[in-house]
Amino acid sequence: MKKKSGQSKISAVKVYFHYISIKIRCMMQYKKSFILTSLGQFLSSFNAFVGIFFLFRRFHSIAGYTYSDILLCYSVVLMEFSLAECIARGFDAFSRIVRQGMFDRVMTRPRNEILQVLGDNFEPTRLSKTVQAVIVFVYGTTHAGIDWNLLKVLSCLITIACGTAVFCGIFLINASFCFFTLEGLEVINIFTDGAREYGQYPIDVYGKRMTRFCTFVIPYTLVQLYPLKYITGKSDELILAFIPLAAALFLLPCYALWRLGVKKYKSSGS
Repeated sequence: MKKKSGQSKISAVKVYFHYISIKIRCMMQYKKSFILTSLGQFLSSFNAFVGIFFLFRRFHSIAGYTYSDILLCYSVVLMEFSLAECIARGFDAFSRIVRQGMFDRVMTRPRNEILQVLGDNFEPTRLSKTVQAVIVFVYGTTHAGIDWNLLKVLSCLITIACGTAVFCGIFLINASFCFFTLEGLEVINIFTDGAREYGQYPIDVYGKRMTRFCTFVIPYTLVQLYPLKYITGKSDELILAFIPLAAALFLLPCYALWRLGVKKYKSSGS
């Protein structure tokens, strides 16, 4: 039984990457469109960087954070969001699948529903935002004077991976509500696009209440504020290096809501 379970997981991974390869081949049939769309995604997020640049032309620091600190926050959150948007784009457009009755077809296939939804709407053009985030991150780290070591590199990778998982979880919540409302809730955009915007700055600059909310309700601080304090040397508490792993637990209630939605699902009949 264990062998069959292992083979099933490997097969699921192969199916997912097969979905992605199909999507990429389709998009590359229109190379100019792909390039222009990617460029548009790049420029759409570039405005935020320009805003930060001109802000610090006038002010030397914000709540004790320097220009380099803000760039690190901006780049990490943008990287997490863009990766999640690329991977979980299917959840963002899930209302169309439910509204048009296409989820009936998904449920009849002998594969995990989440896997099918993710593979059907993989969006590689969003990776252009990730490229921008990497450039800003490299620039920020070189000017922040970070004393890099293996533990800090590992903490950085864990932070980005777990932050991507948090944003994917929020997209999953929005998709789950579609089972009950047929449409996604616009208020969820506060926690996705909104989080990308206010995540440009360390969460604690917004006050203690906001910091508590973003720690115990939706764990943005665990994938931005606290690990970056350790990476930049503002704190030497070792637990901050691995605290993003706790943020990954956010996926559990998100998945539970999804399973509840699948059980309650009734075809729209359209």
